[in-house]
Amino acid sequence: MHDLVIAGGRLVDPGNEVDGTRHLGIDDGVVTTVSETPLTGRDVIDATGRVVCPGFIDLHTHTPTDLGTYLAARSGITTALELEAGAYPTGAYAVDMVGRSPIHFGSSTGHFAVRAKVVDGADEPCMIHSGRTFRAGKSFVIPGSGEQLTEIARRLHEGLDAGGLGIGLLLDYMSRAIDADELRMIGEVAAERSAPIWTHVRRGAAGDPAGLDEMIDLSLDTGAPVHICHINASAMGAVDEWIRRIEVANAEGADVTYEMFVHTAGSTNIGVHAFRSDWQERFAITYADIQLAATGERLTAETFTRIQEQEGGATVIHHYMKEEWIRSGLVATDMIIATDAMPCFDLETRSVPNGAGTHARILGRYVRDEELIGLSEAVAKMALYPAQRLEGVAPHFARKGRLGVGCDADLVVFDASTIEDRATYLEPYLEAAGVDHVVVAGTPVIRGGDFLDARPGIRQLASGPVSA
Repeated sequence: MHDLVIAGGRLVDPGNEVDGTRHLGIDDGVVTTVSETPLTGRDVIDATGRVVCPGFIDLHTHTPTDLGTYLAARSGITTALELEAGAYPTGAYAVDMVGRSPIHFGSSTGHFAVRAKVVDGADEPCMIHSGRTFRAGKSFVIPGSGEQLTEIARRLHEGLDAGGLGIGLLLDYMSRAIDADELRMIGEVAAERSAPIWTHVRRGAAGDPAGLDEMIDLSLDTGAPVHICHINASAMGAVDEWIRRIEVANAEGADVTYEMFVHTAGSTNIGVHAFRSDWQERFAITYADIQLAATGERLTAETFTRIQEQEGGATVIHHYMKEEWIRSGLVATDMIIATDAMPCFDLETRSVPNGAGTHARILGRYVRDEELIGLSEAVAKMALYPAQRLEGVAPHFARKGRLGVGCDADLVVFDASTIEDRATYLEPYLEAAGVDHVVVAGTPVIRGGDFLDARPGIRQLASGPVSA
């Protein structure tokens, strides 16, 4: 008699090379039985005619809010991590969600937050804290002294000791501040701790690989694990060439992985450095390609300048990617899928649709409708590969992204014929369709399409998950 049985679904578990009808027995939050014959449970979810797979692991989100975690769960995400920016102290990330999150959460150690403390003497612990987004100070533009680099290194180790899932590095946003000495120091810390550097590489002209090559060289020189965030956003039309360079470097001893999101626009604040320099050349766009997230308004030179001067923290959506770039990247063998979900606080304050439907978009459009990739391959890109990337710094992730005996009971049950991303840039918070059940740590959080009042989500740390 199991605590919970997931009965008769099509189990798609690429980590265990399973694709067929199975029954799962779950006890104390762990998969204890995978059977071809029916099981008995105190609670049973009938998955007949549905796909059952490991819950999706999002390596790149910026929205640890009630709305953000709700939308993530609705699209099958069971673990949502802030790794690109990170946090310092580690426990500052999603502090309001402790004990009340439907899904697992966690962060890397945020280099930007460490730098704010050392260079500015400021407490900017994570991208979202105390109901606001962070403020960029002089630490984003001023190179560090020798003493400051020593202190930054000490604090990076401190953050990793506290369970940071690697080092978050906003390199593009801090290009003027981070010189070769500081970058090498970060690489040496990461290598010593087997901690991935989750980086937004320096961006040059459209498709310029110099920023990628810089991080490849760092991995080769120091042994640091490196993960390239949203490779399609940085590589643009050169995504195939960027992936080729990574494959060559990995064959030579580098340790570089990469991710992409599957929407055709990026998003950030209008006041960031990227929009105060040669952004039209970098993104190959004009003012009309920039949209104010709050209203959907397309900007002009006049409105762009006014908003940048008066509301530098305003979120904008810049439409610069092409669908063919996404399709080209999606078929890459080792590609990981992430959302890059931007902060969403309430239904009135609009953001981008990434957080509401990225994984449903993969399964509906690219797997079912276009048959661009297979179902098992898609699940690997959304669950298995993210877990494998985290295992070096957080060994307990070897129990995630898979549904074999002994694995964590984080899973999603969906209807392959109806799953769909419904969110748009004008209606970014429309829930994904087709997700019937989501189980986190053995507890249903969505059942029969209904969102339940269950909050089993646990903070994920390098030392293991903790509830507080």
